[in-house]
Amino acid sequence: MTTLTLQLTIDCAEPRRMVAFWSEALGYVPEPPPGGHATWREYWADMGVPAEELPSGVGETPESIVDPEGQGPRVWFQQVPESKVTKNRLHLDLKVGGGRDVPLAVRTERVTATVDRLKAAGATVQRIMDEPGMEYYAIVLQDPEGNEFCVV
Repeated sequence: MTTLTLQLTIDCAEPRRMVAFWSEALGYVPEPPPGGHATWREYWADMGVPAEELPSGVGETPESIVDPEGQGPRVWFQQVPESKVTKNRLHLDLKVGGGRDVPLAVRTERVTATVDRLKAAGATVQRIMDEPGMEYYAIVLQDPEGNEFCVV
């Protein structure tokens, strides 16, 4: 049986900006190039990737992030020419509240603190989800390129 690993790939216009934002959001770190290479571009060139497949600037700075604890999936920010035009079909939930065993006031405080930190890093609030009587609190945000995600 083969081993399965998971990579999340996010199309974007500016990988450097997304690496900075999502490193902050997830507590991840930029992934260093393998094998002692100075840059990913150098690594890819050594692997034989043709120069025409490596546009100017690609791979000069990290375009992926990894969980420093080695638990979460690698996230690669793939530069694409087109911009985002519709709602995501997949989004991330950053679960910081602690779950329903934690009092709503504490969950709300944790979510709000995380949202404030991510707004300072470039996120924008799209909507607050706090229906009366639901004992639920979450905030929908957009990353710097408009991708939706939730802080719960």
